[in-house]
Amino acid sequence: MATGQVSSRASLDMARCATYPRPPSPGIASLCLGYYPKVARYWRIYRTFFTSSLLRELEFKVNFLAKIIQNTMWIFFFVMILLVVYSNTKSVAGWDRGEALILAATVFLMNAVSSAFFMSLTEIPQQVRQGTLDFVVTKPVDSQFWVSSRRFNFDQIGVLIAGVAMVWYGVVSSQVHPSPLQWLAYTLLVLSAVVIFYSFNLALMTTGIWLVRVDNLWVLSESLTQVARYPLEIYPLGVQRIFTFVLPLGFLATIPARQIVERLAFSTVGIGLVWAVGSFFLSRWFWKFAMRHYTSASS
Repeated sequence: MATGQVSSRASLDMARCATYPRPPSPGIASLCLGYYPKVARYWRIYRTFFTSSLLRELEFKVNFLAKIIQNTMWIFFFVMILLVVYSNTKSVAGWDRGEALILAATVFLMNAVSSAFFMSLTEIPQQVRQGTLDFVVTKPVDSQFWVSSRRFNFDQIGVLIAGVAMVWYGVVSSQVHPSPLQWLAYTLLVLSAVVIFYSFNLALMTTGIWLVRVDNLWVLSESLTQVARYPLEIYPLGVQRIFTFVLPLGFLATIPARQIVERLAFSTVGIGLVWAVGSFFLSRWFWKFAMRHYTSASS
C-alpha cells in the first residue's frame, strides 16, 4: 500500500473516532482510545455546555448581576433573623450561634452546588411535554449526563461565596479549632450531600416521564432544604434515627456540620458515603428504567 493511502486512511479513522461515541470497528479501537478517551470526550461536551451557559448569561448582564445580588440578599436577611433569635438565647437544641451559622451555611453550600451544576434537571418535564427529550435520547451521549448538566446556573455564585464566608465566621465565632481531618470529613460529607440531593431531584423529575406535568415538584426538594436547616436535635430520638438511616435528611447539613463543631466520627462519614453511592446508583437505575418505558412525543 502506498504511503499516501496509509496517511489518508489514518486521517479517515481519526475523523470517524471524533464522530462516534464508540470505536466504529475493532481495527481502529486502539487509535480511538489513544486520541479520544471517553472521559476527555465528556469533558469537552461539558465545557461546551458551560461556555454556552456563560454566553447566555452575558447577553443579559444586568439581569445576571441582579439575580446574584438577590440570592445574596436573601442569605443576608436569613442571617439577620438567625442573629435576632440568638440575641434572646445562647443555644437552640445545643447549638450556639456560631454552630448554627455553620449548619445554615452547609445547607446553602449543598444547595448552591446542586443548583449550579444540575439546574437543568428541572427542565425534564418540560422536555417531555414539548418533545425535545426525543432529541436528547437519540444523541450519542449518555442521556442522564445531558439532562443533568446541560445548563450551568451562574446565579449561585453569590450563594457559594456567602456560604464559605458563613462557615469561616461560624468557626471563628464558636471558637472551635477543626483539625485537617475534620475539614476533610466535612468536605466529603458536603459532597455526599450534593450527590444525595442530586439523586433525589433526578428521581423526582424522572417521574415526569409518566406524569408529564410535575414542574412544581421542585418545591418538594426546596422543602427538604428548609427542613435540613434545623438541627436533628430538635426532633425526638426516633425521628433522628429515621433521618439518618431511612431518609437521609440529616446528611444534608446537620451531620456534616457536626464534623466541625463536635468531633470527627469516621463511622458517620462512612455511612454518608454509602448513602451517596447507593442513592446515585438507585436514581441511575430509575432513570434507565424510565428511558426504557419512554415513548416519544410523536408516538
